[in-house]
Amino acid sequence: MAKPEVKPKFTKERFSVGLDIGSQSIKAVKLRFTKDAVEFCAFEIDSAQLDLASLLKKVKQSFGIDLVNISVSGPATVIRYVNFPKMNKDELKQALKFEAQKHIPFSISEINLDGVILKDDLPDGKMLVLLAAVKKDIVSQRLKLLEEASLRPNLIDIDSVALINAFNFNYDAEESLKNKVVALLNIGAATSNLNIVENGMPRLSRDIHIAGSNLTKKIMDTLGLEFNNAEELKLNPDKVQAIAKSPAQVQASSTSLPAKQPDKINAIVDSVLVSLAAEIRTSFDYYESQSTSAVSKIFISGGGSKMSGLREALSAFLGIEVEIWDPLKQMVLPQNLDAQKLKEISSQLPVAIGLALRA
Repeated sequence: MAKPEVKPKFTKERFSVGLDIGSQSIKAVKLRFTKDAVEFCAFEIDSAQLDLASLLKKVKQSFGIDLVNISVSGPATVIRYVNFPKMNKDELKQALKFEAQKHIPFSISEINLDGVILKDDLPDGKMLVLLAAVKKDIVSQRLKLLEEASLRPNLIDIDSVALINAFNFNYDAEESLKNKVVALLNIGAATSNLNIVENGMPRLSRDIHIAGSNLTKKIMDTLGLEFNNAEELKLNPDKVQAIAKSPAQVQASSTSLPAKQPDKINAIVDSVLVSLAAEIRTSFDYYESQSTSAVSKIFISGGGSKMSGLREALSAFLGIEVEIWDPLKQMVLPQNLDAQKLKEISSQLPVAIGLALRA
C-alpha cells in the first residue's frame, strides 16, 4: 500500500489553528495553506497555570479565528495497532466497536472510538488498523473549555497522532530516512509520548509517565530549590550560584556545585534519565520482537527536550543516535515573525503544528 500524501494541497488560501493544551503550558499555532506551500503565520505560548478560558479568548482574538483543532493525551486515551480481517472503510466502521472490545481497556459505552486503515495488504487476508479511543469525560471537559472561550472544535485528535503528522510533513522527503524505522519522543511536562514510525507509517504509540517535571523535581529535592529556580537551572545549568536560595545552602549541600559545571546537573538527573531510557528500550524491544527491523534513530521534541545534555545522555544510555527535529523545516516563515524567539520555542510546537496541519 502506498504511503498517503502528507503535504496538503489546496486550490485556494485556507487557515487552520492547532491548540495544544498541556499540563504546564498552552501552545497555539496558526497556519496558512496556499496552492503550493504551508505558511507558519502565528503562535502563542502561555502558562496553563493561569485562567485557561481567558488565555483561549486571547488566542481567538489574536488569531482572528474561532474554529480550532485540539488533542488529548494521557491515561484517558488509548492507541492500538491491530490486525483486522480485510474489509472496506464502511465495513470497518461497523466492525470497530466489536473488535475494539478485545483491545481497549475501557467500556465501549464510556469512550469515543475511531480507526483508520494503515495497510491493507497483510498476509492471510489481514489489514493493519490504528484504533484510537478517548474517554468521553475528558472530551466533554475540553469542549466545555472551548465553549467558555467562544471557540468551536473542528476535530479532536490524540497528541501522538498529531506529532506523527507534523514529523511526516517535515521529513517525508528526507532521503536518509527512506525505508528506515525511527522513534519520535515528545517530552512534555507530565507525560512523554513515544511513537515508532516505520517508513512514515506509525507502528507503536505509548505514553510514558516520566517527563520534564520529574527532572525538575529531582533538582529541587537534591539542591533544595523552589520549582521555578530548579526549572531554570535544568535549562541553564551555568546559573547554579545565581539562583540558589543562598550561598550557604549550596555550601551545606552534599551536592555542592561550583558555577559553570553543567555536567553536575546532568549527574543529578541521571537516575531519571536511566528510568526513561529503560521505558524506551522496553518499547523498542517489543516492536523489534514483532518486526524484522530495528529503530535506527530517535527524534526528540517537547519542552523537556531543551534540557542541557539530555540528548547526549539518552544517546549514551540507548546506544542510538538522538536528534532534536525541526517542526518548521518545510514551512514558509514570514519576515515579521521573531525568528530568534521562534527558534528557541519551536521544539514545544510539534503537537500544535500537527493539529493545524489537519486543515
